[in-house]
Amino acid sequence: MTHWARFRAAGDRAGFGVLDQHGIIEYQGNLFEHPTPTGSIVPNGAFTLQCPCAPSKIIALWNNFRALGLKLGKPVPLHPLFLIKPASSVAGPGEPIRRPLAYSGKIAYEGELGIVIGKRCKDVPVSGAGDCIFGYTCVNDVTAGEVLNENVDFVQWCRAKSYDTFGCLGPVIAADLDWSSARVVTRVDGVERQNFPLSDMIFSPLELVSQISHDMSLLPGDVIACGTSLGIGSIKDGASVAITIDGIGSLVNTLQACRNSTPI
Repeated sequence: MTHWARFRAAGDRAGFGVLDQHGIIEYQGNLFEHPTPTGSIVPNGAFTLQCPCAPSKIIALWNNFRALGLKLGKPVPLHPLFLIKPASSVAGPGEPIRRPLAYSGKIAYEGELGIVIGKRCKDVPVSGAGDCIFGYTCVNDVTAGEVLNENVDFVQWCRAKSYDTFGCLGPVIAADLDWSSARVVTRVDGVERQNFPLSDMIFSPLELVSQISHDMSLLPGDVIACGTSLGIGSIKDGASVAITIDGIGSLVNTLQACRNSTPI
């Protein structure tokens, strides 16, 4: 399995390549358009992993796991139910999740599988959706829980999930992942909070790419967060959240308290 990664090295040099046990085999060009190796290897200890892609948007699924839908008493949807998180919400591995300045309420984690789109696609059939998938990554779909129902006339899914750093992605993009046999495990300060099989998804990755591409164009680097299952919970300031999927690795981010004393 190939693990694609973006990195930052000495001298603030940025690049991308294939991560292996020795370091990163550096490539050049466009990650999604036939990149070529440079012949250089950046050794372990000489780089910091960055967010593995730069999506124009994150499409985040709701009610896409049978177990959680059953617990909540929700019917199986006929079409994927989703919201959009903006590019400004993206955070990479090791980056802090920053508490919003004017918000002191509960912040929740959601461990998820992320589909990384590899080429522009629109109105693709399920049979062609696999050609549009570059690989898979881990997602922490962070939520300001008390914002959701702040206004009784409108559930604010987008606002609650779109704060800067609330779209954690990484640590790498795994090509050719056998997602159907994998599990999502979420740990908060080392304590397991979620452990669910991806095979419980209502809409598979191929179905998600196909159906969502009929609603909007999907661009290279865009991420579809496949939804979460049982075990969602809140985290305290200073808590470390690790989302682990076999074949991809662990995405670790820590909730950082707001340091600015003047709310707006």
